[in-house]
Amino acid sequence: MNNKLNIDWDDFLTNYWQKKPVILRKAFSHFIDPITPDELAGLAMEEEIESRIVTNKNGNWDAKFGPFDDFSNLGEEHWSLLVQAVDHWHEQAATLVEPFKCIPQWQYEDLMISYATQGAGVGPHIDNYDVFIIQGMGRRRWQVGDRNPNYKQFSAHKALLHVEDYQAIIDEEITSGDILYIPIGFPHNGVSKGESLSYSVGFRTQTSQEMLSGFADYIIDNLPDGIFYQDPNLKLPQDPYRIQPYELTKLQVQIVDLIKTPDLFYDWFGKHITLPMHELNIVPVEPPYEYDEFNSILQTGAELFRVPSIRILKVGDFGYIHGEKIDLPMSVIDILCQNEILSYKHLQNEEARQALLSFVNKGYWYFIDEQ
Repeated sequence: MNNKLNIDWDDFLTNYWQKKPVILRKAFSHFIDPITPDELAGLAMEEEIESRIVTNKNGNWDAKFGPFDDFSNLGEEHWSLLVQAVDHWHEQAATLVEPFKCIPQWQYEDLMISYATQGAGVGPHIDNYDVFIIQGMGRRRWQVGDRNPNYKQFSAHKALLHVEDYQAIIDEEITSGDILYIPIGFPHNGVSKGESLSYSVGFRTQTSQEMLSGFADYIIDNLPDGIFYQDPNLKLPQDPYRIQPYELTKLQVQIVDLIKTPDLFYDWFGKHITLPMHELNIVPVEPPYEYDEFNSILQTGAELFRVPSIRILKVGDFGYIHGEKIDLPMSVIDILCQNEILSYKHLQNEEARQALLSFVNKGYWYFIDEQ
């Protein structure tokens, strides 16, 4: 599948990224849907895959969560099927993500695919992430409002948070190959005109509060010896019940110094940010390969395929994958990051083959006939 993306990234980042929404007409000039509605429905039947059906019949909103085993009672209008992280499970659909890999990959979340019938959508809402919505078959009308921190949100259903009426700054239909980019915080509403498929490439970062909580857990696990406040130059205060400003400053510095310690923060962030946000199709090898067997298979010309959308990133002097540190030279880590398909020619270093053997046995890479 070779859907070629036509975007002037310098212009886009300068004028639109996290600034304002935009429709990029025919960003994919000859778009071909990489998945069919029936295939999407099949994924929604799987236990491991997150899916939901949203209906808006007669003004009543409802949402049900998969897995699903029957779609026959839904009718022909006013319902949508949404499946998360399709790039983890469908190789052809995952190719849609490739053109967006120039954006920092630690911010990438997943590819969500939506099939909608006539009049269907999920209602007006605000997302906490940036999204490129690629229109596949059919067409949808999108109404996008301006960013405003004072919008009121309400539960149209316990699983659907909607936003009050807003003035649209974009009110247009998009058709096959068009992309609607919506930055975080802009309200929007899409309504299908007949049957349609749309593909949402999402970029999300965690809040500072979430990251601080994660880092605190890491510190507890990795610094077993507590760091106590000490004040060897203590002078008797006039008011011993008042915490002195210099004491508060010392406490703040003590905590901030932990965050500013690269060995701690980088290692936490590398492990933390490469953990998946959704289930992955990881199948450990049973029984695990021995090194000689593994090396022999590679030497015959067999290729190793990285599990689709497993998170592999570089932080400081190390690489990280799926919450683990990759303790290899950066030249080898670059090869692992840049090549989703590996062969013996990529792995001339025995140390690299030994490390990759561990990852293969854990299911992060696989031989095509073994998956």
